[in-house]
Amino acid sequence: MSRATIFSAMTIAGSDSGGGAGIQADLKTFAAFGVHGVSAIAALTAQNTLGVHAVHQPPLEFLRAQLDVLFDDFEIRAVKIGMLADAETIRLVADVLRARRPASIVLDPVMIAASGARLLEDRAIEAMVEELLPLATILTPNFDEGLLLLHLTRESNGREIEPRRIIERLRQLGAERVLLKGGNLDEGIDVVDRYLDAEAYEEFRVTRRAYDGHGLGCSLSSAIAALLAHGEDVKTAVKLGLDYLARSFETSYRPGKGPLRVLDHLANIGAR
Repeated sequence: MSRATIFSAMTIAGSDSGGGAGIQADLKTFAAFGVHGVSAIAALTAQNTLGVHAVHQPPLEFLRAQLDVLFDDFEIRAVKIGMLADAETIRLVADVLRARRPASIVLDPVMIAASGARLLEDRAIEAMVEELLPLATILTPNFDEGLLLLHLTRESNGREIEPRRIIERLRQLGAERVLLKGGNLDEGIDVVDRYLDAEAYEEFRVTRRAYDGHGLGCSLSSAIAALLAHGEDVKTAVKLGLDYLARSFETSYRPGKGPLRVLDHLANIGAR
């Protein structure tokens, strides 16, 4: 690859010390797609396959310094946003992105832990909707995160809400394009991921695995960002990203003592 053709994708997210999710999963995914990955770490975790044991948030001025030096040096064609801890962090990231204007932004709103616990307070969610959602090329929540963005529960008004209705309301909220991930929904033998933009609605189905994975959402949003950096249109990036995720999950492995399986990210080098 000549110097003139080298371009980068940026991840703004939390670090997973166990190497399965977060910044680590993002960078491995970027590498699989032949994109130079750069990272601005918004949170540090002490975690492994058994769980998260501690979280440390770097000072905001340090996060801004990371963002500024990266944008000053690299040709960043796409940005993936993952875990941002609070409203102040969200506003800082939004300010920098408005000033730097990257071509593509993939917003993966990490708001609910694997245990089901909420990770963001209400005012941080409002900041995400007001500050980051208008900047995003595509929003990639799972079903429960979509509900949280809309201040709904699974049985609002006494009845279960249909995923199609949620994705439509997320677009009404201001998301230009939405990929609503279905991994945390029980819809039979398949996982159903739903995509909606101004022109089309489409469902993508894959057979559900009998085991639990780690870092699936991080890796999918990073794959979409890498493909956008390569110049793919959004819908194609979604489809190819889902294909990559399915292949990586098929050959996933258990590196630790916990039950979680880590994606085999680099088995798909040259994935594009």
